[in-house]
Amino acid sequence: MLSVVIPAGEFYLEKEGVFISTEETTLRLEHSLLSISKWEAKWKKPFLDRHKPKTYEESIDYIRCMTLTQNVDPNVYYAITQSVMDQVNAYIGEMRTATVISDRHGQAPNRRIVTSELIYYWMAINNIPFECQKWHLSRLFTLLQIFDIKQGGDKKMSRSEIMSQNRALNAARRKAMKSKG
Repeated sequence: MLSVVIPAGEFYLEKEGVFISTEETTLRLEHSLLSISKWEAKWKKPFLDRHKPKTYEESIDYIRCMTLTQNVDPNVYYAITQSVMDQVNAYIGEMRTATVISDRHGQAPNRRIVTSELIYYWMAINNIPFECQKWHLSRLFTLLQIFDIKQGGDKKMSRSEIMSQNRALNAARRKAMKSKG
């Protein structure tokens, strides 16, 4: 969970033609599947699509969807500074787990578009409780990767993959032992 402080401020809303003022507010935020699901329901597009950057309005709305704090004045979101936005983006990009999964035999990353419904499907087929939708997304993805690895079993490497792996291991051992052969 991330806590950010939104400073007090006074703003003019051009669309409405009114001035608003807000008090300093601390927001508790969680980047989770639940947050993404709310955002996708409103914007009708995949949140995790890196090829289509979000507008400022969409980004602010995602912060609304991440908010755990109760009874927040809706005008507070107009007071979000670039500094707060940077904190939120850094938090979204964090790995919130100690688990490290190495590249599986040089496979190229999957290029399909992932939506919240697809993630819910993965949770359902793996019997992951839906309460995990509130976890930081990187932690949920790590759990899903572990299920994929454990259920897929150890796929056999091709002869060329084994030879390549052995060459790399031997080179590393030679370097560590300062040996030529």
